[in-house]
Amino acid sequence: MALKLTERGIHEAENPIEVSFREAFELLKSQLNPPFTLKVLTQEEYSNLNKAIIFGILSQPNLAEVHIKHLYAIIIDGYELFTCMLVKIVDELYVKLLDSVKIQLIWVTKEMLNVLAIGFDKLLVALLRQIVGGDFSEGNSWLCLEMVALFLANWDCLLEEEPLILNKGLYVFLRLLADHYRVPSNPMVDGLKRMEVAYCVRLLREQFLLCLKIGRDLIRLLQDLVHIPEFKAIWKDLLLNPRQFGVDGFKDISQIYHTKTPSSYFLLRVTPEMETKLRFLLTHVKLGSQKRYQVWFAKKFLGVPGREVILIDIVRFICCSVHPSSEIMQPDILPRWAVIGWLLTSCRKSYVEANLKLALFYDWLFYDEITDNVMNIEPAILLMVNSIPNYIEVTRTLLEFLLIVVDNYDIERKEIVSKGVSTALSTLVKRGIVSSLDVLTRCDMIAPVHREMFGKLVLVMQGIHSKKIGLASTIHDMSPPPSHLLPSSLGSQHPNRVNCN
Repeated sequence: MALKLTERGIHEAENPIEVSFREAFELLKSQLNPPFTLKVLTQEEYSNLNKAIIFGILSQPNLAEVHIKHLYAIIIDGYELFTCMLVKIVDELYVKLLDSVKIQLIWVTKEMLNVLAIGFDKLLVALLRQIVGGDFSEGNSWLCLEMVALFLANWDCLLEEEPLILNKGLYVFLRLLADHYRVPSNPMVDGLKRMEVAYCVRLLREQFLLCLKIGRDLIRLLQDLVHIPEFKAIWKDLLLNPRQFGVDGFKDISQIYHTKTPSSYFLLRVTPEMETKLRFLLTHVKLGSQKRYQVWFAKKFLGVPGREVILIDIVRFICCSVHPSSEIMQPDILPRWAVIGWLLTSCRKSYVEANLKLALFYDWLFYDEITDNVMNIEPAILLMVNSIPNYIEVTRTLLEFLLIVVDNYDIERKEIVSKGVSTALSTLVKRGIVSSLDVLTRCDMIAPVHREMFGKLVLVMQGIHSKKIGLASTIHDMSPPPSHLLPSSLGSQHPNRVNCN
């Protein structure tokens, strides 16, 4: 029986990646058994031998030790090409890999970590991305269990060699924990939860300075876990005793609020296949022609019970990691706000809908014009404005949620949140994303109480803007800046601005 890596349907064509690895294996099969022929290889020969060894390791578990020793003997690049090939297999074939191949993939990953192969961190990230949110199947739970066990077993090595990969693991396992605690108890899930809690709590307690690099989304993830005793204790220290974390200069949770989360973290909760489809949707599909693509996407990624929770991660990914260029942001291309509106209306569970809205508005709450990106806050305002009047309920629910969050997200630090939202609104108008906010403050279809509350935020926004103008005038009077330091983009209009007059 022919060796293979993937399972495919009767009428499904072979994947060219698998074909290339198998052809290399067949070509060099006679050279893969000891004694190995050691000679100087050309780049093409070296590439083919790496492919052959990978195929042998993944498809012949009983000979994996022999193949890995062969690899050790011929390596000349610190395993960079080998790990790069493994990443390609994970990214493009993982879903279809045979179970036995997946087991071998984890085994060879551990081997690459043992030898500190160049690119082992990218391989770990690739595997983390294959853990699907809301998927409680045995196979997905197995991968999650293997990865958290790998991170725990190699703690010291990872901390010394690639400490940021520990952060990536923290982001993933915190997010998964929220889902796993909603699953009915069973031995596998219970064991997985214990390991996830152990990993996350250890990193938060022992390496909090490292954890701070995640930024404000660390708090967004932790708030879903406050009901778990170990995290309840962490929350208590965050709010009442921040010095407990042993980080010089860390005095208040608001310091985390003001740190933007790097966009690379949002990729961790979206599989490569999902990312490809979303980017296609947002760059090639015309507005008005998206329904069949949305139906396909929902059937492919949201059709299984429990998968709805992935909507939260998708929205955060779209807001913070998908920033179309001006060439793509044409009136006829499906905009981000329209996709998010569709995802919002796809929610069936109240806690998913609430978390999706928080994911949409989260950067608004702590927005800083200097350090934050206006593209992160653009989809929410355009969704609210463009839903008037045909989808007014979307506008109402989003505006109401925003007002509730301003008042209640962190009562002790309400001024910070209010200032963040007001600064976000000011920036959206100043950058021409919307020409004014009158469309929301004067819309008769929005409840008067909400218009009044929103109007107060606008007044705060105008106050912030006035202070900046006053400060700018003072600076101008003191010493006019050289012309070459003036921002060239000042007053530039956003290509997707909405005229609300």
